[in-house]
Amino acid sequence: MSKFESKITSALRGKNRPPVTLRELAKTLRVKKSQKQEFLDAVNELKRQNKVIERGGKFILTESAGLSPAQVIKVTSTFGFARPEGAETDVFIPGRLLMGAMPGDTVLIRQKRGSGQLPEGEVLQVVAQVDQKFSGVLQTTENGGWAVMPDSYVKFPLKIQGKPPKGAEVGYKVLAELAGRGDRHSQHTVRVLEAFGNSDSAQACCSAVLAAGDIFTEFPLEVLEQARAIAAGDGIHPKELEARLDLRDMPIFTIDGADTKDIDDAISLSRTPEGWELGVHIADVSYYVTHQSPLDQEAFTRGTSVYYADSVVPMLPKELSNGICSLNPDEDRLAFSVLLKLDKEGALRSCEFQKTVIRSRAKGVYSEINALLDGSADEAVLAKYSSLTTIIHEMRELAAILTAARMARGGMELDTVESKIVVGPDGKATDVKVRERGESERIIEEFMLMANEAAAKLALEKALPFVFRVHEPPAPDKVTALYDVLDQLGIKAKRPKGGVTTAQLAAILARVKDTGLEPLIGTMVLRAMAKARYSERNIGHFGLSLKDYTHFTSPIRRYPDLTIHRILSAYVTGMKKENIVRRFGKFAGRSADHSTVRELAAMSAERSCEDCYKAEYMTRFVGEEFDGVISGVTAFGVYVRLENTVEGLCGMRDFPRGDWAFDGSIAFVDNLSGRRLRMGDKVRVKVAATHVSAGQIDFVLAQ
Repeated sequence: MSKFESKITSALRGKNRPPVTLRELAKTLRVKKSQKQEFLDAVNELKRQNKVIERGGKFILTESAGLSPAQVIKVTSTFGFARPEGAETDVFIPGRLLMGAMPGDTVLIRQKRGSGQLPEGEVLQVVAQVDQKFSGVLQTTENGGWAVMPDSYVKFPLKIQGKPPKGAEVGYKVLAELAGRGDRHSQHTVRVLEAFGNSDSAQACCSAVLAAGDIFTEFPLEVLEQARAIAAGDGIHPKELEARLDLRDMPIFTIDGADTKDIDDAISLSRTPEGWELGVHIADVSYYVTHQSPLDQEAFTRGTSVYYADSVVPMLPKELSNGICSLNPDEDRLAFSVLLKLDKEGALRSCEFQKTVIRSRAKGVYSEINALLDGSADEAVLAKYSSLTTIIHEMRELAAILTAARMARGGMELDTVESKIVVGPDGKATDVKVRERGESERIIEEFMLMANEAAAKLALEKALPFVFRVHEPPAPDKVTALYDVLDQLGIKAKRPKGGVTTAQLAAILARVKDTGLEPLIGTMVLRAMAKARYSERNIGHFGLSLKDYTHFTSPIRRYPDLTIHRILSAYVTGMKKENIVRRFGKFAGRSADHSTVRELAAMSAERSCEDCYKAEYMTRFVGEEFDGVISGVTAFGVYVRLENTVEGLCGMRDFPRGDWAFDGSIAFVDNLSGRRLRMGDKVRVKVAATHVSAGQIDFVLAQ
């Protein structure tokens, strides 16, 4: 805070301090003529930070007026919620007191004691408006006009300014934005930017979701031209080959899903008298995507590839992601390798980062290698991996050692259940099932963890500017809530006296293993923890129980990995440290912050798209019954998850006849019959309805 900012806040502080004009404030502070601009700049900065507000030409300290800056979180047709700066509890605001504020807006609110569990308040001023794009469904109004019902932006229709795009019909999925605002929500208008087709189509819904999240399916022409020029080159330049460590004679190979086309990583392994030498070889994307080139600028904007159902929106054009950068079998490829020397207990003794050239011996497939490891492989699979069989079994041996060491230091085995959505030639979902995660997937995860940790340790040892993958410990209130639920479920777990440790959460997961509650408790533990993010400051990774961690192994699909490759490339090729700091010091922070934002947008889009496909798939089963497990309980009903990962809501209004009461935590109880619906209980449900556009499924409890 500048000298004048401090003086202004002091002068305005006081519970009953009346508002003052700018002239009165300047007179109080004895502002000299030569200080006038500095004084005005300080006032404007305090206004920008919402520490000072101006009303009727007079100024008052926000806190002295009993106001709090807050961000609007949610808006429905009758109420909304705002979250004050630095607070963890939201404030309930009746719709008539929102002043037309929309989600994302910054407002000044006055709080008061509410009648419910949350504090109540009113909006006194909208200080910053955020007009974001959103997806929704086109509909007509009672007077023959047009409106958009947003999917999640707000919970009421918004009138269209003008007409929708030519060819758009009622029920079409659209992308829209606010065109005009009024003092009340009913006065707001929107313009439709694009129409995508019938909202009963998951494919059309996903197109709208991606557009609303600024996830672009097409690349700019300049970026495509650069990618095509690189792909059409004359291969690897002889001078580049001479400058690299040549590993083409080593038995290096990749392991991925059968459909994977953007192959980032390859593995080599050999026994040594001291233990093991593990090679993790990563596509050298930074060689082709040079800093601040059109390709690089577009990759930075995207931040990550987006994967959903059978589709991918890549960070890099396919000429690179599936072509020259992908570690395809039997092709010379430039790589950035980390060569790790481990002792017989799996402890890292030394590591070396090298620019290399490799030639993958095979495109390994998870399912095939799993079959090889469990003894169910057919002759074709045995023949394909005949020259690699010994190495594959040694990989299993080393991975088991690394897993045991990780668990000994308190690591968690958090096996979340993921969905695999099968899409037919017509673009519609034909099946939803559990995505299998076998032994080879776990082997590769262990090796990638080790490479990522080694990269972080090198950066810290050399004090390089860097992008770390960090994960804070869970917030105390979330830990308390988790243990409260465990108590109610009858799961014995000693409450931590201080902050919870990774080992304590790991012990909970181990206690419920093979009990049927494992997926449920795993989800609850995940919800209790903070979200991992990127940062230029290393604070460790709670979930992995690691002091040093980064993302080094996926530069084809993650921009922070590409940033790290550039920094480490500069180091291994001999750039002076001061030059590395000058080039990447500020950029590392920018990359970390932007990559976190884009990762969250990608995760939200992926989840929304998959929900739409699940609803589309379940449409054919309306009226049919399924067995499921209660996966969540809220005041308005229970969520039930089927064996195929599909989840739907049984609304309280559709419960069997009785006097049902929510216990505020994990169960509904019928006070008449004593019947209980508790989280983790097995139930049978009927599919009552599906809403593809919203990605929602309605269940009712079977009698």
